[in-house]
Amino acid sequence: MSCLKAVPDGVELTVKVVPGASRDRIMGLLGDALKVQVSAPPEKGKANAAVIELLAEALALSERSISLISGPASPRKTFHISGRSLVQVQAALRVH
Repeated sequence: MSCLKAVPDGVELTVKVVPGASRDRIMGLLGDALKVQVSAPPEKGKANAAVIELLAEALALSERSISLISGPASPRKTFHISGRSLVQVQAALRVH
């Protein structure tokens, strides 16, 4: 099972977030999720904002094109990405 799902208005991405890491980086696949490490702490949405910033940079999108749709207080989250196709997201994140 993949961490990506095409939806009519973009792509949904399942992410396993590890907050409080030494640096922000995309680690790769972990089961059916993309493992992402961020240095931000898991409080007051700081880690969620850091993930959005990291994904936006990797996908060459504005942060407004990425939204958290589930799991705001959970390590496992789903993000919606607009402005990119499934193939474009796979290529940018090297997820196949």
